[in-house]
Amino acid sequence: MAQQVDILLTTLNARFMHSAFGLRYLLANLEELEARAKVIEFTIQEQTLNIAEQLLKYQAKIIGLSVYIWNIREITDIVTVIKQISPETVIVLGGPEVGHYPDIPDICELADFVISGPGEKSFRELCRQILTQSQPKTKYIDGIATDLAELTLPYHLYNEEDIRNRLIYVEASRGCPFKCEFCLSALDKTATAFPLESFLTEMDALWQRGVRNFKFIDRTFNLKVSTSIRILEFFLERMTDDLYLHFEVVPDNLPDKLKEALKRFPPNSLQFEIGIQTFDSDIQTLISRKQNNDKTRENIRWLREHTGAHLHTDLIFGLPSDTLDNFAESFNQLVALNPHEIQLGILKRLRGAPLNRHNDNFALNYNPQAPYNILSTSTIDFMTMQRVNRFARFWDMIGNSGRFINTLPLILADDAFARFMLVSERLFEISGSTWKIALKRLFELLFVVLTEDLAIDEQSVKDHLKLDYARAGVKGIPDYENLPSLNKPAKAGVANKRQRYHG
Repeated sequence: MAQQVDILLTTLNARFMHSAFGLRYLLANLEELEARAKVIEFTIQEQTLNIAEQLLKYQAKIIGLSVYIWNIREITDIVTVIKQISPETVIVLGGPEVGHYPDIPDICELADFVISGPGEKSFRELCRQILTQSQPKTKYIDGIATDLAELTLPYHLYNEEDIRNRLIYVEASRGCPFKCEFCLSALDKTATAFPLESFLTEMDALWQRGVRNFKFIDRTFNLKVSTSIRILEFFLERMTDDLYLHFEVVPDNLPDKLKEALKRFPPNSLQFEIGIQTFDSDIQTLISRKQNNDKTRENIRWLREHTGAHLHTDLIFGLPSDTLDNFAESFNQLVALNPHEIQLGILKRLRGAPLNRHNDNFALNYNPQAPYNILSTSTIDFMTMQRVNRFARFWDMIGNSGRFINTLPLILADDAFARFMLVSERLFEISGSTWKIALKRLFELLFVVLTEDLAIDEQSVKDHLKLDYARAGVKGIPDYENLPSLNKPAKAGVANKRQRYHG
């Protein structure tokens, strides 16, 4: 029997390796109520009734749930069940998916209270009121921002299992000064840093406990370069073979002092997430994105040539006024810069995001079901959107996986987007799916597509695929000799560990 608690904080992570950083902040700042509260995490793959059973075992008076675009469906089902079985349980919702009244999902009707914005102070005060039977009459509560220096940092709440099995999220700052309309950070007034020395003290404590993979969630890690360098020097002093740091960086802000610090890190110890989204200056202006494209290209080249950092870059398809040809141009420019990964995202409607002001003018038509992906626009029809969805999936399998580093240049040649689109469409035509294609089968299908549709010399294709096949460590030998022509359609028939495969 689970020990009874008054306050239960929970969410559904996308994967077990993820950790609910926000819930740990709420727990750490409950003050006298912390001893009466507990965090429990699940994943979206688990069964609704099992999760409800686990939650109700604690007999909590209050259950707070963190709601995101990726778990809204599952949490809706769970809250529905809990309210059916235990209607007296007070349900409090928070998170970006429910924090933009009146643009809210149906789950808010089931909840007792909904907190928007920062919750450390507001959730604590609400719990005090509920537990003293003086709860507010207002259902929708605006979160109150707290001076970062006054927050209790939550890093001590990562337990040993977290350190062994989960990503350890950390943040040196909150907010973002930029106003890119597709992002909820556009609602922030500015970026604010945590007191640096106390933050580094917490990082040292984590390092002493054995944490070697730090994922910074700061939206703009290199915004204040002096702070960035201080943090980098802190980790350089503690460098080990297995230390790995993930940062999201502003692509056009890489001054010489920062470059000098980055060059000191050994290969495979840094990962940079670099949001490009588009190289089209007109679209950038339309969506209030400030980005020096020339400086961005220059910096990505420099990072690739002078550091061992793993470069994860992002593009978004479906932005207002975007077209297939225009997106192809951004893709080709980014391929030419040779990052390790190009994440091809399809635009999604985020509640509260300023981009929603363009919905009517550009006929932005979104899926009504989460994750609210764009279905069509005034310049991109539904069929084209589907083609790019498949392109993105096959690109993840072939371009991003790192398993085809020898063969990929053969595919892309002098027109990366057009050639890979041909490969994508032919693979889908033959397999009937972008999923459940065994790796050995993918090698075999690629051989025929490259030789038949791209007219590449058979021996050259075999030589390149052979090198990649050996690196991938796949069992069995591809049967290139007895494959049917892909011009005769056949019947339709994991999370990438990318860093292992990338060169």
